Amino acid sequence: MRASRPSRSLSLVLLTLVLAVSFPAAAEKTASKAAPAKFDSAIFAGLKARSVGPDNMSGRIGAIDVVASDPRVIWVGAVAGGLWKSENGGTTWTPVFDDKPVASIGAIAINQTTPDLVWVGTGEAAPRNSVSVGRGVYLTRDGGTTWTCLGLEKTEKISKILLHPADPDIAYVGALGATWGDISERGVFRTIDGGKTWKKILHVDERTGVADLAMDPSNPNRILAALWEHRRRPWFFKSGGPGSGLYLTTDGGETWKKLSDADGLPKGELGRNGVAFAPNNPRIVYALVEAEKNVLLRSADGGLTWQAVNSEQDINNRPFYYCRIWVSPASENIVYLLATQLRVSEDGGKTLRILASFSQSHSDYHAMWIHPDGNLLVVGNDGGVVISRDRGRKWAFMEGLPLGQYYHVSTDLATPYNIYGGLQDNGSWMGPSYSVKERVLYDYNWIMVGGGDGFDVEPDPERPGAGYGMSQGGSLYYFDTATGTSRACVPTESDLKHRYNWNAGFAVDPFKPAVIYLGSQFVHRSPDKGRTWEIVSPDLTTNDPAKQKQSESGGLTLDISNAENHCSILSISPSPLQEGLIWVSTDDGNIQLTRDAGKTWELVSASLDRGKKVPVPENTNVPHVEASRYDPGTASAVFDDHRRSNWTPYVFVTRDFGKTWKSLVTPEIDGYCHVIKEDTVDRDLLFLGTEFGMFVSFNGGAGWMKWTQGLPTAPVYDIAVQPRENDLVIGTHGRSIYVIDDISPLRELSAEIAAKKLHLFQVPAAVMWQQGRMSAYQSPGDGIFAGENKSLQACFSYFLTPVERKDEKPAEGAPAGPGEAASSPAGRGREAGSGQGMPPGIAGRLGAPRTRVQVSVLDATGKLIAQFSGPENRGINRATWDFQEQQEPGR
Repeated sequence: MRASRPSRSLSLVLLTLVLAVSFPAAAEKTASKAAPAKFDSAIFAGLKARSVGPDNMSGRIGAIDVVASDPRVIWVGAVAGGLWKSENGGTTWTPVFDDKPVASIGAIAINQTTPDLVWVGTGEAAPRNSVSVGRGVYLTRDGGTTWTCLGLEKTEKISKILLHPADPDIAYVGALGATWGDISERGVFRTIDGGKTWKKILHVDERTGVADLAMDPSNPNRILAALWEHRRRPWFFKSGGPGSGLYLTTDGGETWKKLSDADGLPKGELGRNGVAFAPNNPRIVYALVEAEKNVLLRSADGGLTWQAVNSEQDINNRPFYYCRIWVSPASENIVYLLATQLRVSEDGGKTLRILASFSQSHSDYHAMWIHPDGNLLVVGNDGGVVISRDRGRKWAFMEGLPLGQYYHVSTDLATPYNIYGGLQDNGSWMGPSYSVKERVLYDYNWIMVGGGDGFDVEPDPERPGAGYGMSQGGSLYYFDTATGTSRACVPTESDLKHRYNWNAGFAVDPFKPAVIYLGSQFVHRSPDKGRTWEIVSPDLTTNDPAKQKQSESGGLTLDISNAENHCSILSISPSPLQEGLIWVSTDDGNIQLTRDAGKTWELVSASLDRGKKVPVPENTNVPHVEASRYDPGTASAVFDDHRRSNWTPYVFVTRDFGKTWKSLVTPEIDGYCHVIKEDTVDRDLLFLGTEFGMFVSFNGGAGWMKWTQGLPTAPVYDIAVQPRENDLVIGTHGRSIYVIDDISPLRELSAEIAAKKLHLFQVPAAVMWQQGRMSAYQSPGDGIFAGENKSLQACFSYFLTPVERKDEKPAEGAPAGPGEAASSPAGRGREAGSGQGMPPGIAGRLGAPRTRVQVSVLDATGKLIAQFSGPENRGINRATWDFQEQQEPGR
């Protein structure tokens, strides 16, 4: 609700400088503004990104370990969301890896005799089409406060770390290696000096890595290694090959024996295997084996010989994605198999039953830890972490882990505006960007609008609360939250087989809101919100038949899920300036352009990847093309070739309808690129999402800066600018959604402003909300997730270069110096700007923290309306005012 009142002309006083203030939206930056220098990222602390979550759909978990002597201490590794720690059994969680240059976690190993010593292997070992990558092994000796990189940065994916139970300097690392190419950095590595040096002690070839490792708990020299030959291509996947197999060492890795069918393994080619010793009886070992006929094996002599105990048809479904096995410490006959479902056997693997229903736990299991008593189970899947304290009878979902893996984000024009997006394996959702009813953003504010894997979700400009969603393979639908209905609207106007990408291109026409576009190998256009369709293009891909074998993909175990659909359209971008001008990009290197609504098309990317000495490898994936909002002939595009083991970033812009292209890549960019976005006001302000974070350019791409304020290292797959409120919405593939409120200071910032002692940025319009309390919770406790709400007060942004005054003693409660961290309790109080939400007059009387920055609000006659302190950190600061007028003395 809003409260209206007569408007006033106001002025703002900062320090000794008086600046006139009004409340219009920021004007477009003039072309005469000087291109800014490279900025220190620390000056942007006042524009900290806020995590809005949500976490009720969480994300894929790669690794779990728990302190056995104190199971309240739980470590969780997300496949693209970093490393998390709980010290209270999962009630609350703390990220402990956010400032590292990688967010993908594949293995965690706690030294159980010294639990503050924890080894972490980066890069997840479930190599699906959207798998993230790692950068080696890390070690903490103080429970996660500080970390040391121990090397092995080129292994890309680490599946397991084993620690010697008696010698903390000895560790074994199982490196799966690259998914998309041949590399030598695979196999089993050993250190005997705490990670200072490594020796590769088991290596087969450049295509074969370690899928699993298991150590005999009674004899650390006895280790089983499951080696796996596999290869992903953008259009095909093959599991299995001569390099795969089970290897056994009994001398700590000095020598290895490859087991064979003579030892009881299946004959013929093997694929991915999982292995586990029984902790209470290490002579018993289990192996889950991918072969021509998948099988569960059991050994009674420590892994020397094996017998088949279960060869049911679904004993090892989708082995490339799962193939993990755990044995309960309570009994060698209690075996857990992690796959699409979590199953348990209590008779040594002969029979299995489902342990958790979908209403209790998300499907698709990857990680597990079992307490020595066998009752406490901590399990990770594609939807987060669940815990059972009664051996699987009942389960609790762990809130506080916002690990959503978004593919796309978008916004509408509601008040407050909504954010839309689709996630890996967790459907498509709609939720508020901020709340006027709550102090925080709760999960119940979010609505699921579609299932499956979620991709592009776009609001219907003509109907609030309605829009379009999509699951894998172009399964488009129209939803309406007002009626709670959804209808399929997949094109059926052609007898030709349509090749929809896993993450198919989609767009709403900016001129005609009822017109939508969907990409297969063709551009499909609907004039009536998906009820009828027509094809408005030829095949815009290379149409290479060698890359159209999805139905054969998988190798030993077929995996027909649309993930390898190729020669397809990824991005459709209609121009907001010229009707009928549409840019299209494909997964096999094409950028196509029509200027006449699809009657004719032109391949405009040939100069980039075809011919001699071209800047991009031929047929490189083009995940995003962006039509400019400033000039019809201008478009930006990113190319991504990591699916052929090439991590080089590629970013280009054309200003002549694709005749020529200019690279925008500079050395600051880290990681292969997913998306590029223009600002809606400043054409020189660009945002780039890569595998390792978000980068900002203030000069049209001539230089880039990694955004570190409030945004952890995580893949950024999509970015949206909300035009009315000037907010930047960031969709990460691993840490859900972040918002930077009101980015207008970024548009105004220049090298000249950064050199000033003080500069007040243009003040945006402010809404005086009349807030109520209409909550679903009264006292929710510590465990419930709460997304950060935006400030609903008037906001003043200014750039400050503090002046040191060594002869001045800071006022009580004021910072010891101008660089005090904004995350400190005192810093948070000052950032509130008005005594943590109290009226300025009352806050002042109660002794609210004061700084040398004094903000005074005056009316047109010069009468003081309010006065309060603002933060005095170097760089951009923000002070907020709650509209309360200061009472005159004596009243």
